Amino acid sequence: MRAFSLLVLVSAAAACGDGGGGAGPGPSSPSSSSGGGSAKEPLTIACKGAPTVGNKAPDLTINSLNGAGTGTVASGKVTIIDFWATWCGPCEKSFPKYQDLYVKYKASGLEILAVSVDDDNDKIPSWVKAHGDAKFPVGWDKSKSAAGCFKPDKMPTAVIVDKKGVVRFVHNGYKDGEDSEIEKEVKSLL
Repeated sequence: MRAFSLLVLVSAAAACGDGGGGAGPGPSSPSSSSGGGSAKEPLTIACKGAPTVGNKAPDLTINSLNGAGTGTVASGKVTIIDFWATWCGPCEKSFPKYQDLYVKYKASGLEILAVSVDDDNDKIPSWVKAHGDAKFPVGWDKSKSAAGCFKPDKMPTAVIVDKKGVVRFVHNGYKDGEDSEIEKEVKSLL
């Protein structure tokens, strides 16, 4: 069991940041909704294959863990879908930058959906509070159905969707200064 836990930890670390292009979160049923027995599912997705630039994004809805309500990829809004995890070093830098963008452009029609791919959700609320205290919906991909659909190569991965629901930009990983590029892309779509 310890060897398996170490293997999972090493695999997770390899998928994070600028290293290697790891496989990211494990696959799951691409057209399923999240599992679990809770009254309120953490996330639902209708996936018909991995979304790519120029194609329609799947219907995605998250129930936030941070009190920001329900978030969805909605017509008429530019949406950043941010795949991240509490174990991801670069996520510590990108997350506060997304909060800055959200504050700046929410009134113009920007939505941000932060989708945690952590295996459990115990650390998510405290991590969010410590890294920018996001006011946008932060959800948990309990069943890995969204990650299985979008197939993020690295953590974090940002998928930018236009007002018509079409994927326009994808950022795999995060490096210093990338927030300026993301902001230009968002502004071009608002």
